[in-house]
Amino acid sequence: MGFSPGPMPLAPQEVRTFFVTSVTAARRPILPSERMANLLLRALQDYRNQEKFLLHEFVIMPDHFHLLLTPSADVPLEKAVQYIKGGFSFRARKELDFQGSIWEASFTNHRIRDEHDYEHHRIYIRQNPVKRFLVETEERFPHSSAYAGSAVDPAQPWLKP
Repeated sequence: MGFSPGPMPLAPQEVRTFFVTSVTAARRPILPSERMANLLLRALQDYRNQEKFLLHEFVIMPDHFHLLLTPSADVPLEKAVQYIKGGFSFRARKELDFQGSIWEASFTNHRIRDEHDYEHHRIYIRQNPVKRFLVETEERFPHSSAYAGSAVDPAQPWLKP
């Protein structure tokens, strides 16, 4: 009788879902503009469509964004965020003639540990516009994954209860 180890545990590089936050330069509120917020949203969706990452949840606030994302196996987290911030900055200068700094150089991240951690951050993202008094309910904020029709990816299988 042979040894059957059962399902293999996931390698650390496969368990790569992160909560990411990045703020605008000097926390200037440049993202409430429909044009700027929609451009950032298009950049997120374009890189998602190029399979640079899975986008699980997002919110674009006036001076920052929050994301729950899983970079593709061959894309380090830093590169995924660089795609988003750099791609958006390039497009803002080119398409909207935006001059000046857009982002703080760094970003913060938290590696999601389990389904409870994922759910905590998912709720935080969705409630951010409500807590900032931008809308009364999360579903009414157009630059969020809570908004009807937002294209997002389901949670990774290991993050589902």
